[in-house]
Amino acid sequence: MDAKIAQFFDSVGSFFSGGDNLPWCDRDIIAGCEREVAEVGSEEHKNESLMRLSWALVHSRQSDDVNRGIGMLEASLESSSSPLQTREKLYLLAVGHYRSGNYSRSRQLLERCLEIAPDWRQALTLQKVVEDKIARDGLIGMGIAFTAFGVAGLLVGGIAAAVSRKK
Repeated sequence: MDAKIAQFFDSVGSFFSGGDNLPWCDRDIIAGCEREVAEVGSEEHKNESLMRLSWALVHSRQSDDVNRGIGMLEASLESSSSPLQTREKLYLLAVGHYRSGNYSRSRQLLERCLEIAPDWRQALTLQKVVEDKIARDGLIGMGIAFTAFGVAGLLVGGIAAAVSRKK
C-alpha cells in the first residue's frame, strides 16, 4: 500500500511540474474512500469524505468510476457552501470531463472555475492541457478530413477517366 501511495504522490508531482499527466487513482484508494463515507458520523465530515471520494473517482482509470464522480459532483454543486467549495467542485468536474474525453465541457468548467480564482495554478495548468488536447485533436481531425477529401478526389478523377475512356 505504501508503494501505491508513493506512486500516487509521484503522479501528482509530475502534473504540477509541467507534465500533461493528471494523477491517477486506483481501486484500493477508491474503496478506502467509500469505506470512509460509510463509516463517518457527522454531516461535515461526511461532506469532506464525499469530496475525497469524488476526487478519487474522477482520477480513476475506469470510465464508470469517472462517470460516477461526475454525477456526484454535479448533484452536489448547487449545495456548495462557499466559493472555495464551488471552485473545487468545478475543477474536479473539469478533470472528470477531461478524463471522459469531453474536452469542450472541461474547458467551460475551467473557465467558470477561473472566474472564481483567476490565478489558481492547478486550474490554469489543466486549462493548458485541455487546450493542447483540443488543438491536437483538431489537427488530427483536419488531417483525416484532408486525406478523405484527397481519396474522394482520386476516386472521382478515376471514375471520370474511366467513363471518358469508354466513350
